[in-house]
Amino acid sequence: MGRLFVVHLEGKIYSCKHCRTHLALSEDIISKSFHSRHGKAYLFNKVVNVSLGEKEDRQMMTGMHTVVDMFCVGCGSIIGWKYETAHEKSQKYKEGKSVIERLKLSGPDGSNYWVSNHEAHVGGSDADDV
Repeated sequence: MGRLFVVHLEGKIYSCKHCRTHLALSEDIISKSFHSRHGKAYLFNKVVNVSLGEKEDRQMMTGMHTVVDMFCVGCGSIIGWKYETAHEKSQKYKEGKSVIERLKLSGPDGSNYWVSNHEAHVGGSDADDV
């Protein structure tokens, strides 16, 4: 295994709640109204310190998408997914963007987000409104 290079961000930082590796800046949030299997999630324009899984087609609430799972490079935890291809024209804005599940994040103020029973969703993951 090669040497691990980790990008350190400055500003209002979202980090991995497990290992505190920097993942994204508050200013790169596009939407806070996404949902995942475990509750709320944020759509980011740019993320760092992630590795990507294999491409796969997933049926989500807003249609079929080709996505890759994202993993924190610090601890290997799955933190969300990246949109590679949106199969519906109205969803093309998501291509190249990343979703991180809120319960996997430590916020800019150091707070952790937790799943409450009423937030948990079963089934596909996607935005309810943007």
